[in-house]
Amino acid sequence: MATRKAPGKERPSYRCTECGWTTAKWLGRCPECQAWGTVEEFGGTPAVRTTAPGRVTTAALPIGQVDGKQATARSTGVDELDRVLGGGLVPGAVVLLAGEPGVGKSTLLLDAAAKSASADHPTLYVTGEESASQVRLRADRIGALDDHLYLAAETDLSAVLGHLDTVKPSLLILDSVQTVASPEIDGAPGGMAQVREVAGALIRASKERGMSTLLVGHVTKDGAIAGPRLLEHLVDVVLHFEGDRHARLRLVRGVKNRYGTTDEVGCFELHDEGITGLADPSGLFLTRRDEPVPGTCLTVTLEGRRPLVAEVQALTVDSQIPSPRRTTSGLETSRVSMMLAVLEQRGRISALGKRDIYSATVGGVKLTEPAADLAVALALASAASDTPLPKNLVAIGEVGLAGEVRRVTGVQRRLSEAARLGFTHALVPTDPGKIPDGMRVLEVADVGQALTVLPKRVRREAPQEEGVRR
Repeated sequence: MATRKAPGKERPSYRCTECGWTTAKWLGRCPECQAWGTVEEFGGTPAVRTTAPGRVTTAALPIGQVDGKQATARSTGVDELDRVLGGGLVPGAVVLLAGEPGVGKSTLLLDAAAKSASADHPTLYVTGEESASQVRLRADRIGALDDHLYLAAETDLSAVLGHLDTVKPSLLILDSVQTVASPEIDGAPGGMAQVREVAGALIRASKERGMSTLLVGHVTKDGAIAGPRLLEHLVDVVLHFEGDRHARLRLVRGVKNRYGTTDEVGCFELHDEGITGLADPSGLFLTRRDEPVPGTCLTVTLEGRRPLVAEVQALTVDSQIPSPRRTTSGLETSRVSMMLAVLEQRGRISALGKRDIYSATVGGVKLTEPAADLAVALALASAASDTPLPKNLVAIGEVGLAGEVRRVTGVQRRLSEAARLGFTHALVPTDPGKIPDGMRVLEVADVGQALTVLPKRVRREAPQEEGVRR
């Protein structure tokens, strides 16, 4: 390699002790990591280097001659995790799993580590946040024990690499990447420079050994993955683990996947005995009743490509304060407020503005897509008139400010899921496509047509002050 120094007198240079960014002059704040007071002088101006052509490790081949069998995915033993990964873990792949504290990341990965371990494919679980005995206690509780699952508690990168030489695992799980540090890099564990170095070393080891790697990542207060954005670019797969800690449902979403699609979602149920995959999670989002109740409406939402039947509930009561309450749970407050305005102006329901309104979903599911608008509107109208909607009815559609019901994606897939669960009636936008056998579909163009599903006798008897205009 030929080296050529820049002409002129050698000048001091400065480097950020947090992320390693270098500059020719001192700055109070590092432009790379935005840290204050971390730029320090460390020597002369770095030499300008040029790289000469060197020997290649492997010759370039036509793409048709490259052996694709070496990248065949291997199952993790957890079906819902395999669904999101695109069939399993590819040898040499590096997966980053991020989520809030307490959501169940360690429990899920420990279960996957035990199920994927075998004599031909040993698994190494490295924890930097707990002791080995603490992880063993959790493994006993969830039944994640296997003779070919190796456990180590390390926070030093060189020690982790040493375990790789000893165990020679097919799968490495590191919990978490923010707790491991390299002694050759300045900065505390979890800093940008340390995260970049640890991730880079493990990625190189994974590619050289053909070893799959699962990295656990922390998130910030805003829900973004902590550390440099470069970490998400370096890894092959990025997964987000979501869920309300007060609910049993957990969702794993694919944000980036070099080996498969990113529109798949894995559903899990977290309980005292561990975490289990849910092939049919719609039962968590429904309340089984013999008779319909006012203020409830069912819809079908799409989580990735998976349709899920969810229940929307609404309750309206007389307000005791000048400014009525608007409380939501699992729904976007702005969407609910918009549905209230549409019902008052386009649906001729006047009592909603002076009443306390509570709206929520069942089972901890969050409905953010516009396809749930029609169900929210019908639940509010049903609660305002104290009139239950017909039994076995689902509502699908986006509602605009003009009161029109717009088409949404995947209507046929949603209807097929509703029919599979035994629902016989549906409200959908116009031109829904092929209708499943045994299901009666009412196409509605606006909110006014949708409100006709409420029993006519009750709507006619509702007094003017109760909320239905004549």
